[in-house]
Amino acid sequence: MKKVFGAAALLAILATSAFAEGVEHRVAVHVDQNDPQVMNMALNNVANLTSYYEAQGDTVLVEVVAYGPGLNMFLPDKSPVEDRISTMSLSMDNLTFSACGNTLAAMEKKAGNKISLIDEAEIVPSGVVRLIELQENDYAYIKP
Repeated sequence: MKKVFGAAALLAILATSAFAEGVEHRVAVHVDQNDPQVMNMALNNVANLTSYYEAQGDTVLVEVVAYGPGLNMFLPDKSPVEDRISTMSLSMDNLTFSACGNTLAAMEKKAGNKISLIDEAEIVPSGVVRLIELQENDYAYIKP
């Protein structure tokens, strides 16, 4: 019985010291609407949760995933949040932007030409699949 208690005490001490050093959080933010309010709310969420966790001494990784009509968030000269994304990307090294390749291909087919994305956006094969992968890797899911 002493060995079990000793092991439990050791685990408790290790867990406590891990929390003292800060925790890493992971957050996936989902945007699927071509709505400036939704896009700005998503970016507000990113800024607010980053500030909160950094003030706690924790780190946070954030990935904004856009697909469907939400992909307009990443279209140069059409995105209502293009400048904000650029500014946030420069000041927040914990932040990535993922654009759905399926949506982009459908938009290009409809337009009949190649469509460029803002420099900050990285194309992933599927926005939905990317959100699933992130959740399977312990990312919390946020949909503003």
